[in-house]
Amino acid sequence: MRLFKFLRPKPTISEKDIATGLRWLTLDGMVSQGFYSITTSGILAAYALALGANVSQIGGMAAIPFLMQTFQIITILLVEKIRRRKAIAVISFFIAQLCWIPIALIPLLVLTPSTRAVYLLLGLLIANGFFRSATTSSWNSWVRDLVPQQILGRFFSRRMALAGAVGAVFSLGAAFFVDYWSGVTSVDNRILSYTFVLLFGIIFLGLASPVFMSLMPEPMMQPVEKRGVSLKQRLTAPLRDRNFKKLVLFLLIWSVASNLAIPFFAVYMLTRLGLPLSWVIGLSIISQLFNIVFLRVWGTLVDRFGNKVILSMCSSLYLLVILGWLFTAMPERYFLTIPLLIVLHVFAGIAMAGVNLTVSTIGLKLAPSGEAVPYLASASIATNFGTGIGPLIGGMVAQFFDSRYLNFTLTWADQTGITQLPVLLLNGLDFLFVIAFITGLATIGLLAYLREEGEVDSEIVLNSLLSPAREFSSPMSSAPALGFFSDFPFSYIKRIRIPGLDVALGVTIYQIAEIARIAAGTALRGRRLTQRLSKALEKDLSGLLKSRWEMRKHGIEISRQAARGAMHIVEEKSTDVEQVEGAILTSVIKAVTGAGVDPEDAILGTSRGIIEGASETHSDLATAARKTVETAAKVSKQVHLPEKSVIAKMVEGTLQAAETISPEAVAQVKKSLPPEESPLNKEESEQGH
Repeated sequence: MRLFKFLRPKPTISEKDIATGLRWLTLDGMVSQGFYSITTSGILAAYALALGANVSQIGGMAAIPFLMQTFQIITILLVEKIRRRKAIAVISFFIAQLCWIPIALIPLLVLTPSTRAVYLLLGLLIANGFFRSATTSSWNSWVRDLVPQQILGRFFSRRMALAGAVGAVFSLGAAFFVDYWSGVTSVDNRILSYTFVLLFGIIFLGLASPVFMSLMPEPMMQPVEKRGVSLKQRLTAPLRDRNFKKLVLFLLIWSVASNLAIPFFAVYMLTRLGLPLSWVIGLSIISQLFNIVFLRVWGTLVDRFGNKVILSMCSSLYLLVILGWLFTAMPERYFLTIPLLIVLHVFAGIAMAGVNLTVSTIGLKLAPSGEAVPYLASASIATNFGTGIGPLIGGMVAQFFDSRYLNFTLTWADQTGITQLPVLLLNGLDFLFVIAFITGLATIGLLAYLREEGEVDSEIVLNSLLSPAREFSSPMSSAPALGFFSDFPFSYIKRIRIPGLDVALGVTIYQIAEIARIAAGTALRGRRLTQRLSKALEKDLSGLLKSRWEMRKHGIEISRQAARGAMHIVEEKSTDVEQVEGAILTSVIKAVTGAGVDPEDAILGTSRGIIEGASETHSDLATAARKTVETAAKVSKQVHLPEKSVIAKMVEGTLQAAETISPEAVAQVKKSLPPEESPLNKEESEQGH
C-alpha cells in the first residue's frame, strides 16, 4: 500500500542517503536512551518496590526483557521470508512502546502495593519484551548494512555519547520529581509520581523513537549467495562457524556473570545503604558522564586496534568495580561509603563504555556480508539470554543468602581486654557480588581463543593512570609524595595478577603510537626530521616506560607501535611516504635502542610498524617495503650490526606485517624486496638446485 511506502527498502543507497540515515539513527538513539533511562535502573526498581515486589521478583523483572529476546528466531524467519527489515522493526517497536502506557497506569487500575500489581507489571513487561524481540534482529541487520564498516566504532561511540547525555538529563529529572512528589503529597499518592514520569517519557520520548526509525533508509537485502542451502542450515551457520561460536559463548557467559550483580546495585543502595532515589540516580549520572567521555576514547581505539582487546580490558576493569561494592558497607553505611560509591561509578562508566561499544560492534564486524541476520541474531540471543538468566539466578541467590552472613574480624587480646576490628561482613547481596566477580574472572579467558582481523598483540601492560600523574608531578619532583607517582616502577604492579590492570594495555599502545605521531608531526616542520624526531621520541618514550628491563622485554611491540603511529603523519599532512619513511625508520630505531631496546628487536618491530602504518594510511606497501630495506646500510652503522643481518630482520618484519594484512599485501611486499632477499627468488633458486 502507498500508505506504507516509506517502510520499503531502497534498491540503491547514495552517500546522501547514508548521511541522512546516520543523522536519524543518532536522533533515535538520543530519544530512545532518554526513555530507557526512565524505564530502567533505579527508577523501575523503585517503582517495583512501591508496587510490592521483593528481591526475587525484581530479579525476574530485570530478566524478562532479555529472556524475551530468544523469540528473535521467529523474526529471523519473518525477515528471511518477506525481506522487509525496516517495516518489521518500526511496527514491532511501536507496539512495544505502547505497552508502557498501561504499565504507567497500574496504580490507577489495581490496589497497590499488592501481589496482583506486581504480576500485572511482569505480564506487561513480557508483552513489551516479545515485541522488542521482533525489533532486534531486523534492526541489527538493517543497521549493519546502513553504517559504513570503517566508521563503526567512531559512529556508535558518538551516538552512544549523545544518547548517554540525554539519558542523564531525563533520569536525573525523573528522580528529582519522584523525591519532590514524595515530600509534598500523602503516603497513598506517592506512587503516582512514577505514573506521571512514565507517561511523560512515553509521550515525548518513547513514541518519537519509532518515528525517527521510520525516516532512516533501508538498503535492499543482499541476495543469498549460497544456492541450495536450507533455511535451517543458514540459521545454524553461526554455530558451525568456530570463531563466531566462540564469540557467542563468551557473550552468553559474560552476560550471565555481569548481570548477577548489575540489576541489584540500585536495590542495594535503596535498601542496604538507605540512599534516596535522587542520590541513586545522581550516582548513575556520574557513571554516565564518564561513560560519555570514554566512549570517544574507546571508539578511536576500536577502529584502530580492534574490538577484542578493548572488550578484554573493559570487562576486566568492570570486575574490579563489582568487587569494590563489598566495601561500601562495613556492615552499614560509614564515612567512606559515599566517596567509594563515587569512585565505583566513575570506573563503572569507563568500563561499561568500552564493554557496550565492543559488544555492539564486534558481531557487526565478524558477521559475513549477506548473512548478517542469523549471525547477529545468534549473538543478540546469547547476550540477551545471558542477561536474562543472570538476574533470575541473582535473585534466587540473594534470597538464599538474605538470612546468612560471613564475618571477617581482626581480634586483639591483651591484659586489658579484647579488641575486635570488623574487616568485612558479607550479607545478602554481598555474596552475589563475590559470585559475579569469580564467574566473570573465569569468563574473560574465553576471549583469548577468539580471532579478530587486525587485533593487536597483548604484550605490554602499563597502568595508564600513572601517565597523567607523571605529567602532573614532573614540575614538582622535589615533593616526595608527587615524586612517588613519577618514579614508581610499573614492573612491580605488573607482577600483581589483578584483573583490570590489563586496561593499561590498549591505552599504552595508543599512547606510544600517539607520541610517535605527534612527535613526527612536530619534527616535520623542521629541516632535520631524523634528528628532531629521534630526540622527541627518546624523551617521550623514556617518560612512559622508565624501566630499561621493560623496554627490553617489550622492545618489538614498543618499536612497532612507535613506527606505526609516526607513519600517520603521511595521512595527516598529505606527505609522500618516500619523503619521510626513511627518517621515521632510522629515528624510531635510534630512539628505542637508546631507551634500552635490543637492536634486533628494534629493527624487527620498526619494520613491522612501517608496513602496518602504510596500510592504515593507504600508502603503497611495495614502496614502503622497498624503502625500508634501502635504509639498511644507515641502520647497520647506527646499531653496529652487519648489514646482511639488518636486511634479514627488516625482511622478516615486513613479511610478518604483510601476513597480518592480506595475501595481496604479502605478494606486493615480496615483489618489492631486493632480488637476493626476495622469498620468491629464494624459492626459485632452491627449486633450481
